[in-house]
Amino acid sequence: MDTSDVLVFTTAVSAGSLAEAARRLGLPAMVTSRRLASLEASLGVRLLHRTTRSLSLTPEGESFLPFAQAVVENENAALALLHLGVAGAAGLLRVSVPISFGIKFVMPMVPRLLNENPELRISVDMTDSLPDLVATGTDLAIRIARLRDSSLIAQKLADNPRLIVASPEYLARRGKPASLDELVDHDCLALGSATHWTFQTADGEKHARLGGRFSSNSIAGCQTACLAGGGLALLSTWYASDDIKAGRLVAIDLQGARPDTINIWAVYPTSRLVLPKVRVFISALRTALVAAGLRNSSSIE
Repeated sequence: MDTSDVLVFTTAVSAGSLAEAARRLGLPAMVTSRRLASLEASLGVRLLHRTTRSLSLTPEGESFLPFAQAVVENENAALALLHLGVAGAAGLLRVSVPISFGIKFVMPMVPRLLNENPELRISVDMTDSLPDLVATGTDLAIRIARLRDSSLIAQKLADNPRLIVASPEYLARRGKPASLDELVDHDCLALGSATHWTFQTADGEKHARLGGRFSSNSIAGCQTACLAGGGLALLSTWYASDDIKAGRLVAIDLQGARPDTINIWAVYPTSRLVLPKVRVFISALRTALVAAGLRNSSSIE
């Protein structure tokens, strides 16, 4: 498989036609057509339905596209690494981030990153689930979780302390819990399929089963329901801080029981090098996290 042929394919998809792909690549139209045909022949499948004016992906083309884009981007990054005169990050960086985290930390730093790296492009997928990094062509995922997938490479970026919160309206109606044992009498807003919250106490780790009739696959859903008086929520400190300062939420102290701290991770597919565009992004994100008071307790600074 010739990477020049792969480049024709990815350019044709983004351009919308072979004629426009030829113009962007500075190639004769006949050459682009031949290279696409060569790629299809080497793969043994048809990648595009095409006419003189338009094209569309076949099912095989849709499946192959993320891999083709990764091939092109990795080749460009490798060439950049070999040329010392190339300054800054370059190419398309595909990042997956949790929705609330992306809004709070990632989106504000993107314009500056783009200004500082004129050859860099950034595509951010905001989702609270972890995608298949290889299949989607994702260069980097940021996740706040306990990671269990051993096929991925993960780098801890910062601690992520959490706290229990509730609205003043809910507390006025139901009372404020003072201990772990009292949580069973309250509506606890579950994230996804969670059945319990984990706490650290003087006697070690303890679990509190969740009572309540609400769950959401998004932490933003839990936070919104909490603001509306729906119950208790377990939120990251950075996520709840503005609402606490404004009096919209109240932090709850459970007599020496502290919510278990989970971490903020940078997750990479095992098959990729840590490219300059990824390093630049991670560096900027670390700076943003430190500015927000989130530090990595396992690193030496």
